[in-house]
Amino acid sequence: MEEHSGHGLKRNLVVSILLNFTITVAEVIGGVLSGSLALLGDSLHNFSDAMGLLASYIALRIGERRANEKYTFGYKRAEILVAFVNSAVLIGVSLFLFGEAYERFENPQPIDTGIMLPVALIGLVANLLSVLLLHSHARGLNVRSAYLHLLSDTLSSVAVVVGGLLILFYGVNWVDPLITVLIALYILREAYEILRESVEVLMEASPDLDLSLIKSEIESIPGVRNAHHFHAWRVGENEVHFECHVEVDDMPLSRAQGVIDEVESRLRKHGITHVTVQLETDRCREKDVVCN
Repeated sequence: MEEHSGHGLKRNLVVSILLNFTITVAEVIGGVLSGSLALLGDSLHNFSDAMGLLASYIALRIGERRANEKYTFGYKRAEILVAFVNSAVLIGVSLFLFGEAYERFENPQPIDTGIMLPVALIGLVANLLSVLLLHSHARGLNVRSAYLHLLSDTLSSVAVVVGGLLILFYGVNWVDPLITVLIALYILREAYEILRESVEVLMEASPDLDLSLIKSEIESIPGVRNAHHFHAWRVGENEVHFECHVEVDDMPLSRAQGVIDEVESRLRKHGITHVTVQLETDRCREKDVVCN
């Protein structure tokens, strides 16, 4: 089932990539001919979508490779790297759109809605189709970043269509750069969240764990005197590693293995997928900074 789901995800990504490259070309031509900055901004966003989707597809393929002697953790962080790049590019696109919108506020330009509206509608339909293709797969950080690209572009296409209608019926050309600013603000907010999370993974920040509770649970195991030297980090989106030192009573190795198994069992309840336990005996002393 998981293999079938992965195959479906890759197929849908390829279809979405082709759709977004097609939209990009159409909106660049339409934006230049109509004079619509919002349409050109949307085309730039669509181009970043297409490149982001392509990178996500490549990362998925790389992430499927098995661990080896060089990369003992495997290649799962390829997806995190792509999520980081995708979000960073989106932030750059947002800042560019702010600058272009400011120029257009200062120097309003006439807009040909006869070209703008049909192109915007084509972009909206294609973006909506891409969103539907990836909706059921938008769980991992990598695919979620690509999905947010598409979702934000769908919303921006809606805004461009609405703006085109307002310009057509009311002649308010200032709506075009205003919509551009709103699109840029939305992109900036969504991209920041993904950027922050991907940086946390890449910097090996501790995941959301209650280390005090974990320490108490480990120390409640019979035979355990002290638990310390905690390290927790994420290798990939859903792979959490944890290591610690556990001081125990002097005991046979067969009993010590039972302590290790119990520690691992309790840690898995906290969402930890890989546990490394180093057992010690008669090493910790009162007020010992290493063990506290």
